[in-house]
Amino acid sequence: MRKATARAGSNIAFIKYWGAADPALNLPLNGSISMTLAHVHTTTTVEWAPRGERPVDTIVLNGLPLAPAQAERLVAHLDRIRALAGVDHRARVVSVNNFPTGAGIASSASGFAALTVAACRALDLDLSPTQLSALARRGSGSACRSLFGGFVEWRQGSSDADSVAAPLFPPDHWELWDLVAVVDRQEKPVSSAQGHRLAHTSPLLEGRLRQVDGWLAQVREAIAQRDIHSLGTVAELDALAMHSVMMTSTPSLLYWQPGTVAVLHAARAWRAQGIPVYFTIDAGPNVHLLCPADQVSALRERLASVPGVEQVIASGPGPGPQLLDAHLF
Repeated sequence: MRKATARAGSNIAFIKYWGAADPALNLPLNGSISMTLAHVHTTTTVEWAPRGERPVDTIVLNGLPLAPAQAERLVAHLDRIRALAGVDHRARVVSVNNFPTGAGIASSASGFAALTVAACRALDLDLSPTQLSALARRGSGSACRSLFGGFVEWRQGSSDADSVAAPLFPPDHWELWDLVAVVDRQEKPVSSAQGHRLAHTSPLLEGRLRQVDGWLAQVREAIAQRDIHSLGTVAELDALAMHSVMMTSTPSLLYWQPGTVAVLHAARAWRAQGIPVYFTIDAGPNVHLLCPADQVSALRERLASVPGVEQVIASGPGPGPQLLDAHLF
């Protein structure tokens, strides 16, 4: 038996990926830029055994075995890795998130990044970080960014080989923090994978896509200059534009909850008071607040008093995936 364990950070996208140009390969309609998170992560152990010793893949997430329908995307990803290695082994997978799963905090990004790294390491597949990024993208688009630490750009590309992520700046380039205001811990009723397929039905999609290249350029420069005002302004615009596409899709996607709106109004009120804080929202109800390190303590306290906020998760920029000696089983 071959076993390996990997930990990968989730990431928060400043310019987001929404909608697929090629759903089979998870090629995006636009490029994106994100920050890999240090304290929001998935830990995954993968153990391979010959088919005769283990007839099927078994997957346990957060202590609960997944039914075949729930595990379908994960098994398909294991199939890709089996094909690369030229084996028919079956896997035992145990995975744990230290944050709410499927709630708009990019658990699929950290999950597929950790699964990719652990499964390949356990089979002694010698893949470069760029190759691992392309492979992780097949499981979940945003997972390709979690293959690198710090500030990362996913280049849109036009093929399986060139639609990959690459690091822009290391974690220590900028002590920017993400405060996640959790207003709903439940798994969202419509997954991001399903939502991507609806993007083309929105009349607002093309308008957003026309803006993205300019926004990407502004974000690159803002990160280079450590300019939270420039970064935050465009991050808010892109988040609202993406959710506008969701809300005007057919059927409409409305992830927001009352707590979501309360946090948005609070962030704007605090900024009017001179506090450098900006919001962004992934595909879910929970809000990410971007701020400098010296504002984390005060903002955590403020967030805890906003109606609807159940939990606040704080993280600065973190490393790429790490292999661990301690296994989950």
